[in-house]
Amino acid sequence: MGKVWFVGAGPGAPDLITVRGTRLLAEADAILYTGSLVAETALQWASPECEIADSKSMDLAQVTEWLLDRAARCQTVVRLQTGDPTLYGVVAELARPLDAAGVEVGIVPGVSSAMASAAAAGECLTLPEVTQTVIFTRVSERTKMPEREHFAGLAAHGCTLCIFLSIERIESIAQTLEEAGWAADAPVVVVHKATWPGEELVLRGTIADIAVRCREAKVERQALILVSPALGARQRAPRATSKLYDASFPRRFRPARED
Repeated sequence: MGKVWFVGAGPGAPDLITVRGTRLLAEADAILYTGSLVAETALQWASPECEIADSKSMDLAQVTEWLLDRAARCQTVVRLQTGDPTLYGVVAELARPLDAAGVEVGIVPGVSSAMASAAAAGECLTLPEVTQTVIFTRVSERTKMPEREHFAGLAAHGCTLCIFLSIERIESIAQTLEEAGWAADAPVVVVHKATWPGEELVLRGTIADIAVRCREAKVERQALILVSPALGARQRAPRATSKLYDASFPRRFRPARED
């Protein structure tokens, strides 16, 4: 039996995959990639002899069968998927039959679209004394949300929200945010295809108008929604500064200065 690696390709730009990810692609005897989400340029590190297949037309059973079959006759098999495999992926579902068959499984993390979107917009997800908590979530659609994680309850915390897989419901998201206590003029950033060369689009608006802006730009899929009191921090005076470089705050390698 070979080993199956679940590798995060990152958000879109081929050079945002990790060094470990590129090494495994170069070593792979077989690669199954998510063609509907992963740019084919991410396959540039694969060897000419490597078998490459696209899973966009496969269901779970077919993906499982493909991985089991290749693991039985290949040393290194890569399942290449968008972003990070542990976030909104199906690693657990795919790993169970591999575990049962005695196939070794490895996971290589990838850059999440949440971080890529914040970087594309030039924003920070946390800010001293403003928000120190980041919630990764989505709204209920085909995949039901657990009752204790309903979006209105999460939004009521007032911290940073990174909302995945939900751009189709931007109108109801905006309405729920207002109902949860967010001001209508609170800033919102929507990033479509973060880091994809030539395709990235950053939309800025408020809770009141972001839905209209998205519809005008025809952003209907592959977009991340950022809502945070930290948005726009670079354009306003800070409420507080980090203690990381505070001269009066002692650090392990830097004593405090009284002046």
